[in-house]
Amino acid sequence: MCGIWALFGIEEETLTCVCDNVNKIVHRGPDALRIEYDKRVKNAFLGFQRLAIVDSLCGMQPMRINQYPHVFLLCNGEIYNHAQLRDKHNYDYATKCDVEIITHLYVEAGVDNVATSLDGVFAFCLMDVKENKILIGRDPYGVRPLFRLRSSEGQLAICSESKGLIGLTDQMSGTWALEPFPPGHYEEYCLLPSGKVKLLKTVTYHNPGDKPTFDVFVPWSSLSPSDISGNIRKLLSVAVKKRLMADRRIGCLLSGGLDSSLIAALLVKQAREQNINYKIQTFAIGMGDSPDIRAARQVADFIGSEHHEVIFSPKDVEEVLDDVIYTLETFDITTIRASIGMYLLARYIKRNTDSTVIFSGEGADELAQGYIYFREAPNAHEAHQESLRLLKDIYLYDGLRADRTTAAHSLELRIPFLDLQFTNYFLSLEAALRQPQNGVEKHLLRSAFEGENLLPNNILWRHKEAFSDGVASIKKSLFEVIQDITELRVSDDELKEASVTYPHCTPKTKEAFYYRKVFESRYSGRGESFTPYFWMPRWVKNVNDPSARFIKHYAAESKEKV
Repeated sequence: MCGIWALFGIEEETLTCVCDNVNKIVHRGPDALRIEYDKRVKNAFLGFQRLAIVDSLCGMQPMRINQYPHVFLLCNGEIYNHAQLRDKHNYDYATKCDVEIITHLYVEAGVDNVATSLDGVFAFCLMDVKENKILIGRDPYGVRPLFRLRSSEGQLAICSESKGLIGLTDQMSGTWALEPFPPGHYEEYCLLPSGKVKLLKTVTYHNPGDKPTFDVFVPWSSLSPSDISGNIRKLLSVAVKKRLMADRRIGCLLSGGLDSSLIAALLVKQAREQNINYKIQTFAIGMGDSPDIRAARQVADFIGSEHHEVIFSPKDVEEVLDDVIYTLETFDITTIRASIGMYLLARYIKRNTDSTVIFSGEGADELAQGYIYFREAPNAHEAHQESLRLLKDIYLYDGLRADRTTAAHSLELRIPFLDLQFTNYFLSLEAALRQPQNGVEKHLLRSAFEGENLLPNNILWRHKEAFSDGVASIKKSLFEVIQDITELRVSDDELKEASVTYPHCTPKTKEAFYYRKVFESRYSGRGESFTPYFWMPRWVKNVNDPSARFIKHYAAESKEKV
């Protein structure tokens, strides 16, 4: 996990201003900083904040290798198939860094064969001063963040987070737009003699559920048409295995729910098989003896991890709330609620342990229809389409939460459920199989691991618990704690004028209004492009709050399989 930053075409830019903006993402890469300006390209700056995960000696960026000194590479990511690509094409590597493969693919295979060849998560910017080209790309689910600031006058800037670009907007000429770079896309630009750029093409190379265009780790021929459960187990296990690539200690978030528990169990199993010589650390958070804390403790005992528990209070929530909103770059209600515990947990990991690479269970709810409201889907086809929609926008909501809360504390996140081969296979299965069965969400995923002794049976079939609910007590949810805090920070008059003050995604409660007010104080006018809509459950009548507690099926233990 690193932070990348690049700027093209602003003539008045000074090195001091560049440093100030690049340093706004120092949390993404506290190990080293480099800013480069090449005289062959007018008004172009490349900045990099490094968190060393692989090849601590030669992995600094912007990366240039002796074979292609005219090519500069910035990349925040992990390329899991870099060794396979290197061997297949006989590329001569200059470093041990996985991202070096991007340079070789660009030079040897061309612009259109870079992003499509990569099995991994990434956001990259490549500058070719010989051909006067820029290539920018982002992974299919947007696991790695990227923002783009572009003006009608040919000025361009990119950054891992919008924080590093906000300070440049006053220097943009003409009309300009600051927005997330879309996942599953790449763009090619021409570098003009003035230092400004011209967009040559924008390409969508991958949509959720598409079949990978690279050689997959598990040959398709090795999957059995008659053993869906076995195929799910094999593909998810390999998704975990390939993400072990790291020179830093690996840990795992563990809420005690199905998703994080499966990943933690598979991680511990794979670590043993790969002879990793330390115990995997797992991390849980809650307010007192919350449901998540109790369940996570049981899982940790079962799988044999080195377990850590973090207990937080309403005072902690009050102290970090504003920081969380600034960190996230969103005002979405669900995202902020769910981020508070994750932010506090990541802070604990950074301050108290040496784990740096952190596995997590994000993506399973979107992929496997894990949200409780999927029980209300009219039919299998609409449920499938909802999964695709959620996956398409995950970078704006749960994916954003997972990245920002961990990156804020210089941790690198790994998300096996969003593995491209695994998501393609799972979404290719009959739609009706993937729906909730007998009132149990993610039934297919749970069934695939039944009888494997990977998890306790009550955890494997534990009902869905929203993260912002599960970390709190049964009597008082976290969102109610937050509402007590925000009630004192927003006046009745402010809320009455909400539709005038904020016509886009107008806040209906003091909680929502407070989130928006803090967001606008740091990212004024960016609301529509950063948060196009509030995340809300679908197909549920008379529900105006995104918390799962307002859905009639919440905590329906009587319908659970035990």
